[in-house]
Amino acid sequence: MNTPTNPSFDVAHLGHVEVYTDRFEESLDFFTRVYGLKISAQEGGSAYLRAWDDYEFHTLKLTEHHTTGVGHIGYRCASPEALERRVAAIEASDFEGLGWVEGDLGHGRAYRVADPFGHVFELYWESRRYEPDEDDRPALKNMASKFTAQGASPRRIDHLNLLAEDVAEFRRFMETCLGSRVTELIQLDSGRIGGCWFTVNNKSYDLACTEEHGKGQGRFHHVTYATDQREDILKAADIFLENGVHIETGPHKHAIQGTFFLYVWEPAGNRVELANAGARLITAPDWEPVVWTEAERKKGQAWGLKTIETFHTHGTPPVEE
Repeated sequence: MNTPTNPSFDVAHLGHVEVYTDRFEESLDFFTRVYGLKISAQEGGSAYLRAWDDYEFHTLKLTEHHTTGVGHIGYRCASPEALERRVAAIEASDFEGLGWVEGDLGHGRAYRVADPFGHVFELYWESRRYEPDEDDRPALKNMASKFTAQGASPRRIDHLNLLAEDVAEFRRFMETCLGSRVTELIQLDSGRIGGCWFTVNNKSYDLACTEEHGKGQGRFHHVTYATDQREDILKAADIFLENGVHIETGPHKHAIQGTFFLYVWEPAGNRVELANAGARLITAPDWEPVVWTEAERKKGQAWGLKTIETFHTHGTPPVEE
């Protein structure tokens, strides 16, 4: 009998990502007017943003900072008991537990833990649901808010990508602390893991970690929101073009995970993606990770233009020469 590859469903889903910007007003204009997220609130140098069908109060916390990159990554647990189990697992491990914080506008108290490369994660249960007012109330009661054709108008948060010098060690962190499972990975000829894709539920992935090639430490590669269909991404490319947004690469199709994608840089330089994953889910409890060899990855994307060099080297914050 095969062993399940999902050791824990204690963690329910990716909740939010805090992104730092040193050009706050310009970044906020991009994420709202151009990218199409909605503002739930602004407080203390941060804007709390969400896509129109995200049920939580925010999925992106945009924070004014002296540099760029990721502040923290929030995951919601499946229950109060599940949160306590995860905390116990973290505190029994050799990873750096940072203790409890009071939370913010979008959720209650949370337990924070740092990965070996400096990225900060928080786990929480008590969440504030977004409550639309009359102007934002959807026609269908099973939707989180009214669809608004503002900018690219993504539907929901999808995933993020972090950079690490040792992806195998980051994998150990995700499996130990979050109970994540690996759905796909890149096995390099050197024996190192070049990239790993993780999920805590039946989505094909909610977080990716790829090897740092830009000589940085604890850096951020990108955050991604999902669209309903590929055509939404093609339209978004025109919207970005009209608004002077730097289109880095795409639209193309990834070989790994099969997503149709478009990458841009927001005004402060953080990479942001729009993606359509189609209907792909991982429902098998004994899923075996798909392993891609170095030779297979050198073939490039499933189709589309060759991946440009900055995709492998650019991250935030930038590395000082």
